[in-house]
Amino acid sequence: MIPTAFDYVAPTTVEDALSALATHGDDAKILAGGQSLLPVLRMRLNAPEVVIDLGKIESLRGVRDDGDAIVIGAMTPHSVVGSDPLVKEHALLIHRAVEHLADEQIRHRGTFGGALAHADPAGDLGAPALALGSSFVIAGPGGTRTVPADEFFIDLFETAIGDDEILTEVRIPKHTGWGAHYEKFVRVAHQWPIVAVAATVKGSGGSIEDVAIGLTNMGSTPLRARAAEDALRGGQDLAAAAELADQDTNPPSDLNGESSYRRHLAKVLTRRAVTAAAGG
Repeated sequence: MIPTAFDYVAPTTVEDALSALATHGDDAKILAGGQSLLPVLRMRLNAPEVVIDLGKIESLRGVRDDGDAIVIGAMTPHSVVGSDPLVKEHALLIHRAVEHLADEQIRHRGTFGGALAHADPAGDLGAPALALGSSFVIAGPGGTRTVPADEFFIDLFETAIGDDEILTEVRIPKHTGWGAHYEKFVRVAHQWPIVAVAATVKGSGGSIEDVAIGLTNMGSTPLRARAAEDALRGGQDLAAAAELADQDTNPPSDLNGESSYRRHLAKVLTRRAVTAAAGG
């Protein structure tokens, strides 16, 4: 299908983009990489009067070192994030997740911030961002504010970004030297994961000093497997800790699998992801 007619605006600054949002309000839709929005427009599931394209705002692109964190601009393509040496050195879990994200074409067009703002619970970046304790810098009419990952993902396709706001960058605390692995279970290549587990581990020789585990598609938002994390920090063996991975989750039932099946997958994939992240 062909999208309904809309006006197109391509601002070159965040301020101009915010002004366009303020002018058009609910009639406007933000375009980042377009990998989620364009199919929706083509199917006429959404019919905005104005599309505001952020592609020409250069200040929203790039990866930089900011002391104890690395900062990724919201409009940075996945392919750039995945190949950036700062990401690989200080946020290896993001690097691992991007390797599994869709296909090469989408990784070149899709954007880091666009995917996170879309907030699909089956998306591959939410769980790694959550596990790494990321924070999200959001610009609006009153200036900028920073929202921690625990408060950013609110519900299915819903985030803390207001209707008159734009995500500008994501700050990721450095996890230099931490092992990382993203274990994704799909039926066919490049599919949304039925379940995936993002694990990052601080330790050596297979021992675990600290750990963070994020769960993909185990609820309406990305989730932390906190019970499993606490068990591992407390010295419990991995097999037993992994059995706790589905605590406080609410996985959906659909054509790809029942809720009980996803709970089983979360436990199996947690064991695999933590083992690989710990170098075992």
